[in-house]
Amino acid sequence: MERITISHNALKKIMRESFEDVLTERKDLIGDAVVEAMEDIGLARAMEEGRTGEKVDLIGFKKRLNTIIKRSK
Repeated sequence: MERITISHNALKKIMRESFEDVLTERKDLIGDAVVEAMEDIGLARAMEEGRTGEKVDLIGFKKRLNTIIKRSK
């Protein structure tokens, strides 16, 4: 296998162009990633706020989680 040498600036330019292509042509990928990250943040916040040592019913937990997720958006 042949080795290719590329300068730091050339690699940076190629990476930037590739990233711009993904952003412009595959917006759905970025949108899905952002939505998933927001859901994860909402779940983490709900878990942190819910650490009381007391048990909660499932319906109450889901309502609280949905409220926090909506607030995060």
